[in-house]
Amino acid sequence: MADVEQNAAVPDGSSNGSDAVNGTAGRFVSSAEGTALAYGSLLLMALLPIFFGALKSVGCSKSKSASDMPETITSRDAARFPIIASCTLFGLYLFFKIFSQEYINLLLSMYFFVLGILALSHTMSPFMCRVFPANWPNKQYQLLFTQGSGESKEEIVNYEFDTKDLICLGISSVVGVWYVLKKHWIANNLFGLAFALNGVELLHLNNVSTGCILLGGLFVYDVFWVFGTNVMVTVAKSFEAPIKLVFPQDLLEKGLGASNFAMLGLGDIVIPGIFIALLLRFDVSLKKNTRTYFYTSFLAYIFGLGLTIFVMHTFKHAQPALLYLVPACVGFPVLLALFKGELTEMFSYESSDEVLPHTPRLTHFPTVSGSPASLANSMQSFGLSTPSRRRHTPSDM
Repeated sequence: MADVEQNAAVPDGSSNGSDAVNGTAGRFVSSAEGTALAYGSLLLMALLPIFFGALKSVGCSKSKSASDMPETITSRDAARFPIIASCTLFGLYLFFKIFSQEYINLLLSMYFFVLGILALSHTMSPFMCRVFPANWPNKQYQLLFTQGSGESKEEIVNYEFDTKDLICLGISSVVGVWYVLKKHWIANNLFGLAFALNGVELLHLNNVSTGCILLGGLFVYDVFWVFGTNVMVTVAKSFEAPIKLVFPQDLLEKGLGASNFAMLGLGDIVIPGIFIALLLRFDVSLKKNTRTYFYTSFLAYIFGLGLTIFVMHTFKHAQPALLYLVPACVGFPVLLALFKGELTEMFSYESSDEVLPHTPRLTHFPTVSGSPASLANSMQSFGLSTPSRRRHTPSDM
């Protein structure tokens, strides 16, 4: 199944899934400084994976390494995405209503334990390559599982890694154990940031039209499930998994043991983020040595998320962040292109032209193969509500 995105920004929550602040007597009331720190931190944490993920997506699209091959989202995928996400969201809502929340979250914890380790390891890998000297003895390893024999033999797992990858996996495993045992918000955010960074880097929209379809569909999805029902907020507060960034509003009063959280779903980072990354690649394709559309959309994201936080804090009610992010991230760059006379060029740009011919399309759950980076990409994409995928051969494209 595809994992649901928590697209509603929620003003307050707690580690045990209590309700949002609504003036209930006895609830801890955060200070103005604590609230400002929480919202500011969420904004900063949202910007980091978008900015660096977009930059890495440019190199990723030109990479010849199988470990860094991006997954391409087509217009067909984008149109199906909100439907699949809605079915998944409602399915999770029913699960939490029918079955024990404790056992569901235990199962999810183990699943995201593996997912988080791989995603964080992939994120750490480039830093490890800089830390270790060139003469470091870096041995290569391969873990291979096959099914059948002879001509019918089929690879199930082909996992290639080296000594540096093992060190990254070891460090990530420590964070994973910390998350499983303590559910600490810092461990949650380390995994969440790794998921978001990998998503923005390795999920590529093939053109601007596809981006508009995806963001437009999720705009309706987000508004309906937040304002039309209590499903989104219920799942967001019940779902104990690192698919949202959280920051305590009572950090100044209670320190690292704080428990009164503001939260932001990874969907509100990755979905606009992959559109912003597309515009950066469009900037590069223009060969004008400027990043006008990237910076415009990036500033538009800051404006949209800031507006979300303002409305959320003012009305003390969970907000569908894409309600504000989609018009800002799509509207400002389109108006700029219209003003500069480059609207036709923008909508005719094909990101797939910048990618190698063997780049897979995002249409099926991939076989577990390649390096730790590719495995992290595949599993992390699976955890971010990507639609089902089918790999194409070059002749299919």
